[in-house]
Amino acid sequence: MKEVITIKDKQFELFIEQEIIEQGIKRIAERINSDLRGKDPIFLAVLNGAFMFAGELMKEVSIPSEITFVRLASYHGTSTTNKVQEVLGLNESIEGRNVVIVEDIVDSGNTMVALKKELERYNPLEVKVATLLFKPAALRQKLHIDYVALEIPNDFIVGYGLDYDGYGRNLKDIYKVK
Repeated sequence: MKEVITIKDKQFELFIEQEIIEQGIKRIAERINSDLRGKDPIFLAVLNGAFMFAGELMKEVSIPSEITFVRLASYHGTSTTNKVQEVLGLNESIEGRNVVIVEDIVDSGNTMVALKKELERYNPLEVKVATLLFKPAALRQKLHIDYVALEIPNDFIVGYGLDYDGYGRNLKDIYKVK
C-alpha cells in the first residue's frame, strides 16, 4: 500500500520518490552541461515552487554559470490572469545572455509563454526552459520545453517545492491527490 498523507482537507498518496526525481534532474543537468558549455548561462529560478529543483539542479551543473531567483506577478485574487504582469527580482542584465528558466511544473504552458515573451524585452541571446515536471495532457500553448526531468499525467500534486495552499513544499517526495 502506498504511503498516504493529509494536507489540510485533502489526502495525497506517494507518487514519485526522491531518488527518481534526482535521477531526472541529473539527466537534464548532463544535457545542460553539454548544450551550454562555454556559453556563460544565467539560470532564472521561478519562486516559490522551483526552489528545491533549482538547488538540486545547480549541484549537478558543472559549467560556469549564474543563478538568480525571480517571482512572477500574474494573479488577481485567487485566480490566474494567464498573463505575466511583471518579473519581480530580475536585477541582473540578461542582454546577450543564454537564459535558462528553471520552473517547477509546466502544465497549460500559459505562464511559460508569457514569461518568455516578457524576457524577450530584455534582449537575451536565447531563452531555454528547464522544468522538473511536465504535464503534456494539460498543455494548451505552443511551447518548446528544452529540458524535462519527468513527464507526469494531469494529476494534482504536491511536494518537492510544489504546494497545496502553501503547504507541502517541504516534502522530499512528490504526492498526488487521492
